[in-house]
Amino acid sequence: MYELATLARGGVLLTVWALAAGWPPGRLAARLRRDGWQRLCRGAWAAPGKETDWRVRETALQLLRPRRVCSHGTAARLHRIELLTAPSALPGSRASLPPEDVCLRRGLRATTAARTVADLIRTCGSREEAVVTADSALARRVVEGVRRDPLVRYGELAAQLAVRRPGAPRARAWLALANPASGSPAETVARLRMGDAGLLPECQPPLRTPGGRALHPDFLFRAAGLAVEVEGYAYHGTRRAHERDIARFNALQSCPEIRRVLRFTAREVFTRPDRMTAAVRAALADLGG
Repeated sequence: MYELATLARGGVLLTVWALAAGWPPGRLAARLRRDGWQRLCRGAWAAPGKETDWRVRETALQLLRPRRVCSHGTAARLHRIELLTAPSALPGSRASLPPEDVCLRRGLRATTAARTVADLIRTCGSREEAVVTADSALARRVVEGVRRDPLVRYGELAAQLAVRRPGAPRARAWLALANPASGSPAETVARLRMGDAGLLPECQPPLRTPGGRALHPDFLFRAAGLAVEVEGYAYHGTRRAHERDIARFNALQSCPEIRRVLRFTAREVFTRPDRMTAAVRAALADLGG
């Protein structure tokens, strides 16, 4: 009989592999318990001491069920697509999908980015959730500390949503609100809320300081010279990031197009967007914009 560790793949052992290697069922169960193997699900174990996160559990499930494909929230996490609210669980698996809608992502079979976003938008409960998802996939982002390029093109999402599936008409209307210039979920929600209030700024426009430094404010009301910045704690959570942010804020105010800068926290955007839009409207009136 082979040692159990040599039968495992990536720290995951299926019971059927051990039985095929000659381990008697009773002896196998005793050995697994004695050595501290961790039960992931029926028929699958993780090596002693291995961290059993969602990826390890999904790996075990895909080893047990070769046709299983991650979808929805699980696929979004694999692709590093930001969601407005993280699901309490990571639902979503499919057993039957067209081959063109399936890819290998971080070692697991998953729906492609385009199919993932389309599935999520069609099942989202709100416009904000849908547009945040689309913006994230369309944009170049840093997610979970990893810098990634845009995952999809607008045309790919439109083609996915052109297929007749439940929720597609509403999803197409929400997709029309997407903007790949958005830099974060908070920026997406701020843009939508300002639009609801009749405020239509430019998103991430290119500016230059007198010294030639390139800057992209989150939003710009060019006629009034008003810039609006949305600050997320995840991005500014270290001393060095805070110092960098202050330097950027000072540089932004030196741009010839800028007369005033308003800054809002992501928390304000999510919980009190009415205050944000009221402050923007008051600043525009003060600036004559």
